[in-house]
Amino acid sequence: MVQPVAPGSQWLPADAVTSWASACLQAQGLAVTDASLLASSLVQTSLWGIDSHGIGKLPHYLERFARGSIKTRPDVRIQETGPSSAQIFGDQGHGILVAHQAMAVAQNLAKTSGVGVVGVTDSSHCGAMALFARPAAQAGLIAFAFTHSDSMAAPFGGIRAFFGTNPICIAIPRLNAEPVCLDMATTSIPFNRVINARREGIPLPEGVAYDAAGHTTTDAQQAQALIPLGSTEFGYKGYGLALMIDLLCGPLNGNPYGPTISNMFTEMDQPRHLGAFFMVLDPRRFAGGDTLPQVVQTVATALAGEPGSPLMPGDPELNEEQIRRRRGIPIEPVLATQFHDWSLRLGVPPL
Repeated sequence: MVQPVAPGSQWLPADAVTSWASACLQAQGLAVTDASLLASSLVQTSLWGIDSHGIGKLPHYLERFARGSIKTRPDVRIQETGPSSAQIFGDQGHGILVAHQAMAVAQNLAKTSGVGVVGVTDSSHCGAMALFARPAAQAGLIAFAFTHSDSMAAPFGGIRAFFGTNPICIAIPRLNAEPVCLDMATTSIPFNRVINARREGIPLPEGVAYDAAGHTTTDAQQAQALIPLGSTEFGYKGYGLALMIDLLCGPLNGNPYGPTISNMFTEMDQPRHLGAFFMVLDPRRFAGGDTLPQVVQTVATALAGEPGSPLMPGDPELNEEQIRRRRGIPIEPVLATQFHDWSLRLGVPPL
């Protein structure tokens, strides 16, 4: 979902932001190729309008690199565990970089055996899951991508944070167009949006967060737990998804779950030990695989002809990308100050 932009934001060219971010990451000790991939991944997320997971996360990552809770040069290991499965040991590397590797392995397995299932152990926050699912679908495959996090969301029937926002992403090829891509948290908003709202002093939407007393609140400073997808009445849906994704990404991969994961924002010196779960299918192994991309496009056309002209999941982000490639990426006021401070700290020319 494209997210609102704070008043007073600067709009800067994507290429300039990418180059500056890559220079900062190299100054922190990342290899040139890793710095470039991480910077471009964050900028791509911002181009989609997902500012909660885009370039605004760079100061957080730079601080974790500085403290050593994310390694700049991890010893990532890939272990094939069967003809269709593999385990990636991330060694506390950056989650986005590890996830790109994991999805590449899953794609190769799927091309050979029809399905590739890859688990990730001991990684860190891996950003927007569409970064990994979309490229696989662009290559003609069907991709599933899940990850988890520390306690940010209340379980249905509770008021205290227990699970992460634990996103689910599915991408399917579409003929002569970008894939259809569902990428969503199991809460109404991601917790990074709360952090951005605190930073910029803007309110949250109605009905997405509880305060410490279990009352709904729009005050980002008072928000203590997100409400699971489905709201206070039907939140068992988001809660159930969050639980299942946590089990697939955490315990299945030998990682902790929910409240046993170190806090993303308050325990900056502690490694996260996060997991992820990727599955890729070759649609040609199924009866409708050859015609699936055409049918997906037919469905998109049919939906567009309905009252209100509904879009396919992921299309609003693609539309926003076209706008932002012309206008630039919004850098909110406090974030701009953080960027300037990091430029001075790292000796990198400011944006």
